[in-house]
Formats: sequence, structure tokens, C-alpha cells
Amino acid sequence: MPMPDQGNITFVPTAKFFQEYFDWNERTQGIILSSFYPGYILTQLPGSILAQRFGGKHTLGIGLLVTSVLTLAIPWAAKQGPNYLIAVRFIQGVGEGAKFPCICHLLAQWAPPLERSKMTTFVFSGCLMGLLVGTSLGGIIIDVSGHWQNVFFIFGILGIGWYILWAFFTYENPSSHPFISDEEKQYLLDTIGQLERKKTLGPIPWREMMKSKPLWSLIIAEFGHSWAVFVILSDLPKYMNDVIHFTIAENGLLSAVPNLTAWAVSIISSYLADWILKRKYMSMNTQRKVFAIIGCWGPALGLILVSYAGCDKHLVIVTITVGLALMGFEFPSLKTNTIDLSPNYTATIMAFANGIGCFAGVFAPYTIGVLTPDRTIDEWRIAFWIMASIMISTNCAFLLYGSAEVQYWNDMDEHTAKLRNEEIRTESGS
Repeated sequence: MPMPDQGNITFVPTAKFFQEYFDWNERTQGIILSSFYPGYILTQLPGSILAQRFGGKHTLGIGLLVTSVLTLAIPWAAKQGPNYLIAVRFIQGVGEGAKFPCICHLLAQWAPPLERSKMTTFVFSGCLMGLLVGTSLGGIIIDVSGHWQNVFFIFGILGIGWYILWAFFTYENPSSHPFISDEEKQYLLDTIGQLERKKTLGPIPWREMMKSKPLWSLIIAEFGHSWAVFVILSDLPKYMNDVIHFTIAENGLLSAVPNLTAWAVSIISSYLADWILKRKYMSMNTQRKVFAIIGCWGPALGLILVSYAGCDKHLVIVTITVGLALMGFEFPSLKTNTIDLSPNYTATIMAFANGIGCFAGVFAPYTIGVLTPDRTIDEWRIAFWIMASIMISTNCAFLLYGSAEVQYWNDMDEHTAKLRNEEIRTESGS
């Protein structure tokens, strides 16, 4: 669901966490919580370039190793003062900025087109499960050990342990893997193609990419989806507290259940997507767009219905759970489309889409705050209608101009050669 997240190998401190253990005002807490994102946005594009030049394995691994080591330093930084913690959080964002571009770069070399939906979804949906498990486990660690510092020590050590496993057991592409058979390598080469061609690719075709309607339609759709995600993460709990009067425990349940159901729906929908493609019930282009409609319009309708559900807590929970669960359909559509358009430059595409999507994290909560000064149900209803309109209108851009076909700028040398051959044939025919 949310691409602009903070990973799943570190514990993400919340405003409630700071209120309980530190005497910091709301402004300071807000700066600390948001200090991750400038670094995260800053390294999106450089991270994608590093992945394409030096490989996704090491770029991703080193970035998350830095984040894990700094997780160990968070207790020390917090005791030194908020400025130290802000600096640590910023550098953590720098380390994680390349994460999703690197993942797309690796998936492009390992996922055959007819298995791409489920492989991409399986990897990205780990963010949902990581967020759910990490948040729950963090609370358990504090309760059992009695020391909040242990959360960061344990998660930091787990992250370092993950890096060791990643370094020894992950391979950049099938050609470098020593344990798969020649037949499997040939299958991947035949179905994915251009595994060797990537080594001799020219510079990133910026001009052609900036003129690409399918690319911009994807970026616009991702922005709308990210807008919804940030509102759901930051403002929906406020609505439940201020209007529906949920308790803290009920709010926690409401946060956990939709994430769990969205994870399950994402996995099921990815298998459904590949099954549809293998049976040729739909073209890949149609499948991506149909699933994008379900993954966007469903949640938009769900949030609108929530504002009309009154104070019926059970109806609210069911409506939100069903609506947000449908966001799982976004994985085998928009997320997978970053690889569809250009396997060679998918890291750059993800950097653009995810980086621009992160700006929704700045504008969305601010907009909701302006629209709901008194926190009444009528104000929230207007806010949810506006959010739904943004989701649907940006999704329409993808429906009109989106494509699942590999774009010509994926390999400019090959494209130029084709144009020359066509010119030669035309001249010969005349």
C-alpha cells in the first residue's frame, strides 16, 4: 500500500511514544517524525542511478545497513536532545531512499512477465506486514523488558543480521547465481530478456521519459494513491477519535485489521492477476487498469461511506476494513507497472513516482487540517469527498494514458536501429 514508508526493519517512533517518554512539545515531535522524509526524498533519484550503475543488491544492502546501525544510536541521540535525534532520523532517510528503486531494479531481472504481478506484490506487501509486526512487536518488547531503549537495540541488531544474510544469499541477476540450473537461466533470459544488454546501456533517456504519457500517467496515479495513504495513516485515527470517539485500543485494532486484510488481498489479487494473464482472459494492459480501478475507487468509496455511517462503530470498522483492503489491488497494477514500462530503467521510474508521492505527505495532512478546523462530521465528510475526488481523478489519468507495454526508450540503441532498418526498407521499396 504505502510506498513512502520508513521500512520494515526499524521501529518507527510515534507521537504517542514521544509524549510518554520525553517532555517535548508538539512542534518538536512533528519535526522529529517528519525529519526522515527530506533525506528519504533526497536519495530517491541518486539511489536509482547507483542501482543501475553498480547493482541493486549492494546499493540496497548498504543503505539499509546504515539505517540499522543508526537505529542502535537512537536512544543515545534522544538523550542528547531533539537536534541529535533529528539528525539521526534524517540520515536514516538518506539510507532508505534507494530502497524501492533498488527493489524494482532487482525484480526487473528476476520476475518473468507472467509471474511479475505476484513476485512484485509478494515483495512490496512485506511493507504492510512489516509495519504491522514491527509496531506490535515494539509494544511487546517495551512491556516485557520495561525499557524503551531495547526496542531500538533489538530492531537494529535484526537489521544488521538481515544485511549479513542479504550479502551472502542474494544475487544481482540469474547470470550471477551459482545454484540455479542452465535451463532455468535460459528460461529467465528468454522470458525477461536483455539480462546481458543492461551492462551496455547508454545514459538514462531523460528527454524521452519526460515526454512519455504512460510514465506521467503512472506518476500522477501514484501521487493520488500516496495522498490517500498519508491521510489514512495520519488523519483517519483523528477522525475515529474526534467524531466516532474510539478508544485507544479500538483505534489500534482499526489500524491493524485493515493492514492485515490489505496484505491478504494483495497476495490473492496478485495470483489472480497472473492467472488472468496466463489464461489470456485479459491483456496485460486491461488487467493493470481494471485492478487499478478496484485498488483506487474501492477505497475512495469506502472512505466516503464512513462519513455517512454515523457513530455505528461496527459499521465504521467493516466499511473501512473492506475499503482499505481493496487497496491491495494496487500492487499488481500500479506498482507492477513501474517494471512493465521499462525493465531497464524501472529504478528511475520508481524514484520519480515514489519521490513525488512523498510530497503528498506534506500537502495531504495540511489540507485535512485546513478543511477540519472544528473536527465536525460535516467537515470530515467534505474532506473525505475531496480526498476521494483526488484519488479518482488521478487514477483516471492512468486509465486514459497508462500502458503495460515496454516503452521505446527502454533501449534507445535498439529503437534507433529499428528506425534505421525501417528507413532502409522504405528506400529499397521506393
